[in-house]
Amino acid sequence: MPSPLFADHPVPQPAEPETMDALITRTRRLRGDVDAVRRDTEADDDNTLWRWQRALCDLAVRQLDQLGSHLDQLKAGRPDAGETRDRPTRDTAPGQDPGQDLSGPRLGRVGSGEWNLLTDEVSWSDELFQILGREPESGPLTLDELPSLVFPDDQALLTAMVTDCLIDGKPIDGEFRIVRADSRVRTLHMMGEPILDTDGCTASMWAVLRDISALRHGEQTVRDSRDSLRREHHRAQTEHRLVAELHEAVLPAWHGSSYLPRGGPDALDLAARRLPDAAHPATGGHWFDALELPCGDSLLTIGELSGRGVAGASSMAMLLGAVRGMAVAGIAPGALLGHLNQLLETSEQPALGSALCSRYDPESRILSWAQAGHPAPLLFRDGAGHALTPPDGVLLGATSAAAYEQAEVQLRPGDLLVLHTDGLTRERLIELAPRTAGLRSARECAQLIVEKSDGAERADAACLMVVRIPG
Repeated sequence: MPSPLFADHPVPQPAEPETMDALITRTRRLRGDVDAVRRDTEADDDNTLWRWQRALCDLAVRQLDQLGSHLDQLKAGRPDAGETRDRPTRDTAPGQDPGQDLSGPRLGRVGSGEWNLLTDEVSWSDELFQILGREPESGPLTLDELPSLVFPDDQALLTAMVTDCLIDGKPIDGEFRIVRADSRVRTLHMMGEPILDTDGCTASMWAVLRDISALRHGEQTVRDSRDSLRREHHRAQTEHRLVAELHEAVLPAWHGSSYLPRGGPDALDLAARRLPDAAHPATGGHWFDALELPCGDSLLTIGELSGRGVAGASSMAMLLGAVRGMAVAGIAPGALLGHLNQLLETSEQPALGSALCSRYDPESRILSWAQAGHPAPLLFRDGAGHALTPPDGVLLGATSAAAYEQAEVQLRPGDLLVLHTDGLTRERLIELAPRTAGLRSARECAQLIVEKSDGAERADAACLMVVRIPG
């Protein structure tokens, strides 16, 4: 096929071989680096963000493969129509499985054609026959016949591009879809220009066609992954809001400090905090509660259930309602946990839970408590701290007909009780005991613990309740 004569600029000269070799080497090295990043995103197929990142890496790899193939072809020189030449190919890129079919036809395939308006001659390169899925024996198609391969919705687009090129001398730069003989739909990018004779009239049209199906497929995958990521983010935000609203509705209205019973010199000084998990802000199974009972005692309870999101928060609300009801009915902490264990066994949504349930008698200053696989309360006294010896008790929902022992401890005026879930480390909390000795309220103690815990890595959300014995 003769070299085209462009009306407004000369034919560019081929690049030096050394320059092309350097470009090819850099492209292959960059392709390998991107492929390494892609492999790092294969660790978690269930992670929406990683799927989106992997889709972007796939698209970048395809684009670099196409660039490398084009550079190889450019280095080999432009093939003449109908002539078979041995030239470098990049059927398998560095780091790519030779059996992996990324795009059907070879990725980065480019074909060229020329349509002579004076002689009606048409010449196609071998690659163009392969791209269009047409046997060379059948011959090339004229410009009038070419739309027969084009997807019906895109035929008008191709006709307009060719007409503008031949009549108005405009360059062609557009995409359209074709339906090959094997019924496969491919997306092609066509670039071309009119070729002028010595009188400045259009003598023929020359065009380069590239199969960009894999590229467009990769871009669509990125868009789909991005949309999925946005939907996942919206769902997580919605779930987080619902969990927060459920906590606001169920947990005690006081989140700073409170006194129980309200008023009087023997009122407990209480403060509580929820410490969310930054990785899973919608964690909903944690709770704390303090309630004045009809007999004058105070109910103090804290715990957590397995499960996240709205389901975990709903189970927590159900369990906390049962705790309050049984405590008001006068059921002791050990027996109360036994009933909770039966409740979880019969629930339609099986779950495991840890809990600490206690009752404080203001007249005797005796704390009666039981635990179900939960950290024991910490007692801070005279600037020192230690964990109370826990009575026996297994996780809620772990076994049928479990029995929960009950313990008692005599408290003194000025003592500080720290109740917490597993998200806070006992040893780290006990280290803070000397610093709480000079603080005047449970609220100040809780604030100190939160400040010292925010910098620590937590594997889960946590709840904290600080109780100061009056006197």
